[in-house]
Amino acid sequence: MGQADQAPSVNAFSRDRLLGGRVLLDQPKGGYRAGMDAALLAAACPAAPGERVLDVGSGAGAVLVQLAARRPEVQLTGLEREPALAALSQANAALNGMEGRLEALTGDAFRPFTALERAPFDWVLTNPPFFDGEAAIRGPAPARRSAWIADEGLRPWLAFMLKAVKQNGRLVIVHRADRLGDILSGLAEKCGSFAVRPVHAYADEPAKRVLVLAIKSGKAPLRLLPPLVLHDRSGGKHTPEAEAILRGEAALGWD
Repeated sequence: MGQADQAPSVNAFSRDRLLGGRVLLDQPKGGYRAGMDAALLAAACPAAPGERVLDVGSGAGAVLVQLAARRPEVQLTGLEREPALAALSQANAALNGMEGRLEALTGDAFRPFTALERAPFDWVLTNPPFFDGEAAIRGPAPARRSAWIADEGLRPWLAFMLKAVKQNGRLVIVHRADRLGDILSGLAEKCGSFAVRPVHAYADEPAKRVLVLAIKSGKAPLRLLPPLVLHDRSGGKHTPEAEAILRGEAALGWD
């Protein structure tokens, strides 16, 4: 067995507890590690019982297992281009007793959606790579490159999501705040009823993230929602609202 074929050592992973300890997640120590963005994305999907959800670029499954714990009657699918991470996502489903309603597929958002051989989904979620090429960022560690850089750019990623969601289905994206214009323009031809929630590290600083909801074929006007503030200046790690989301005690609604 060659070096590339060998299974990673258990020492290459950490086992982390999410949602106040309700969920376990094994993830690589040296690669991209799930954090607040994954927690926000899972909290921002109020899928109804029986609905089907796709997470595009699902990594080790952090969004999937958190959403599965939050919404125990939905069916979840992850799409991940790196086979080792897709396998780890499936293992995390088993670790949490969720394997019956969570599948992790190896695939690429820059290939046609029809290659998945799945019907369009009720919800499509993503925390896409934040940068479109090496020139936009000082080179990340090789193990994190695919999580940070999409060589083909954001627009093809959004086009895949539009193919993956059914008519009147919903897309939810967490991304850098300075990409909001690109997100809206990339979805506007097929989507409407946009809702945007800014995410601020501190209330007195500009938003660094946005959560965007879009409805395929939606017609309602865009809504700019109250911001989520993650930290305050009192010395606590998170604001009470952010802490409740991280612990799974609150969701991020779109009203």
